[in-house]
Amino acid sequence: MKKTLSLATLFALPLFLSPSYAFEFEGEVSFQQRQFAQTGAQGQDKSQTSIAFEPELYWETEEGNTSFTFSPFFRWDSMDDERTHGDVREALLMHYEDNYEIRVGVGIVFWGVTESQHLVDVINQTDSVEAVDGEVKLGQPMVSLGLELDSGLLDLYLLPYFRERTFASSDGRLAVPGAGDANAQYESRHEEFYPDVAARYGVMIDEWDLGFSAFHGTNRDPYFFNSLSPYYALMTQVGLDVQAIYGDWLWKAEAIRRYSLESNTAFTGGFEYTYVGVNEGITDLGFLVEYLYDSRGEDAPVAGQNDVFAGLRWVLNDHDGTEFLLGGTLDLDDTDSMTVRLESSGRFSNDWSWTVTGWMFNSDRVTDPIYSLKRDDFIEAEVSWYF
Repeated sequence: MKKTLSLATLFALPLFLSPSYAFEFEGEVSFQQRQFAQTGAQGQDKSQTSIAFEPELYWETEEGNTSFTFSPFFRWDSMDDERTHGDVREALLMHYEDNYEIRVGVGIVFWGVTESQHLVDVINQTDSVEAVDGEVKLGQPMVSLGLELDSGLLDLYLLPYFRERTFASSDGRLAVPGAGDANAQYESRHEEFYPDVAARYGVMIDEWDLGFSAFHGTNRDPYFFNSLSPYYALMTQVGLDVQAIYGDWLWKAEAIRRYSLESNTAFTGGFEYTYVGVNEGITDLGFLVEYLYDSRGEDAPVAGQNDVFAGLRWVLNDHDGTEFLLGGTLDLDDTDSMTVRLESSGRFSNDWSWTVTGWMFNSDRVTDPIYSLKRDDFIEAEVSWYF
């Protein structure tokens, strides 16, 4: 990663020196408090405090067709030494022309449309010490080409370096405590330098937004074979994501076929229906339902092999952008296995925002991925200052 970042920085050096380039500096400082309902399975504390700092430097040419973004990230955590960590989320040089875009450096690419999980999202590695839902990602070294075709958009990626997943320490909560203490093993003899390739073609047909994706390289999801040493196998994956809007209905689905140590097919799909203008025409209330399937059944090392997710989204449409989401996932094969989550956010002012997140986990089956989190119910409050 250091080599990639260095090359990208050198490539962008003229941006720092010429007065004809625009320069912007902004960022975010976040203060976070987690409170757990119980002590951890290994006696970990119930209180966890942290501070995160994420500045962003941005340069753009006078013509506006070349830019460079540098966004490092650092978190200090009171409980977990592994969660006290830094990363380069983005160090990306981009050049635009009429029908193509070139990106070189470190970046974050998101693929996916569903609410409960993102099966097709395979470019970036998960930063699992940051969030339990896998939504926060590590920066990925890449060379990328985006092409605007007559029929749609085609993105091609070369990913020369693999990022290992972050894990909590033995003193930490969530993730897999202690998994990061063991050396990672790889199927490829090139280990983290095995070159990954990926592509996505997106097209709109009437109300339908379709994405076809393919990936070959090192699996971002590690295997664990009777130890806490993560094993990263090679994989090939093809995926489809679909989204369509019909009036107040939003239909969405993701499906993949993955070939790796254990090949599988997975699917997530459902809808969100929004009542617009409830509460005397002021707020919007959305109902979400999704089905999660994995062909490996109860042997799947992930949650969501035969599950239903349902939730409510309440958007206040106020000046502060206040939103609430309450949802839960239930295993249809084992109704004792479930998760419940609350997500809420808003602003105090243009410079200050807040989020409150809560998670509850329940499972009585040792082989269930949720079982390791059954003592980790928590609520998290965060206040962020933007400068």
